[in-house]
Amino acid sequence: MRTSDLDFPLPEELIARHPPKERCHARLMEIQCADGAIHHHKFSAFADLLQDGDLLVLNDTRVVPARLRGNKTTGGQVEGLWLYANADATANCLLHGGRLREGVQFFIGEKVGPFTLQEKLPKGHWRVAPPAGKTWKSLLDSAGLPPLPPYIRRRRREEGEAAESVEDAERYQSIWANFEGAVAAPTASLHFDEDLLSQLKSQGVNIALLTLHVGEGTFLPIETEDIESHPMHSEVYSISKKTVEAIRRTKNNGGRVVAIGTTVCRVLETTEALIGGKQEGSTNLLITPGFEFQVVDALLTNFHTPSSTLLALVAAFVQHTSGEDGLKRVKDVYAAAVEERYRFYSYGDASLWL
Repeated sequence: MRTSDLDFPLPEELIARHPPKERCHARLMEIQCADGAIHHHKFSAFADLLQDGDLLVLNDTRVVPARLRGNKTTGGQVEGLWLYANADATANCLLHGGRLREGVQFFIGEKVGPFTLQEKLPKGHWRVAPPAGKTWKSLLDSAGLPPLPPYIRRRRREEGEAAESVEDAERYQSIWANFEGAVAAPTASLHFDEDLLSQLKSQGVNIALLTLHVGEGTFLPIETEDIESHPMHSEVYSISKKTVEAIRRTKNNGGRVVAIGTTVCRVLETTEALIGGKQEGSTNLLITPGFEFQVVDALLTNFHTPSSTLLALVAAFVQHTSGEDGLKRVKDVYAAAVEERYRFYSYGDASLWL
């Protein structure tokens, strides 16, 4: 599959700049993969589309306030993204700004720092040392910003808005977020509120958790002409024995395993993740049409960017489920979503592929 095959026309005005007023106020498109039938709902109707004995698998990663914005001690601007901490108390960060070099110091927020650039790494990455005696958690909690995708920040600036708003700290986070480590939200999770979870449980729908810390790779475009050659980014996951047993029990009882988001889907389809007791590791699984799904029976996900690995994953799921040309069917669905004015990307509407 060529990367250009994943392209589709998307009007700029359909890219969501802000979340809906309430989490469940998003729209939901239901797609029957077998015949391509489409039905339109409010997201609050999600529970009505599930059955007693189905299992929802959720990603309980928590987004770190990882966006850095500040100034060098000489006054120049520094912006970027905290990626992860190292064993020696430094962290790897993606940074840009004029004349960055080893030894340069900078502050973020209201003079939080100084941070010191220790080592230049490939692709704009730097090894950064925090101020002595300070932890990255305390520093980011005090001055870090929500790591909104670049296209949201850009579109807000184009409309004369601030790149980050007060609502983002809460809304760019699922209500069950627990374990810190993500630098992007598992966005299919953003539509759920407590009332919907209670309704699901009362209907006999079971819920299980896993953790996948979404990395910077979720923002990166495919770098190759053919998608199979794309160097897929790796992300750290953890899945408990309890969740593995819930999946096996659901399968044995004829229920459906419903992946809430592509992050969950990638973990569940990573073979070694479901073997034995508690499993922790990393996955760089690239799912494209022709992939044989072993676990996931239904997929909830947002509407994705053109020419992305996430779009390829959805096409693979449709093809596996229907036996038809998955990419053609996905493009037909996306054309319908554009015609019906669905909102796209992280703060946009949702699609449920059954």
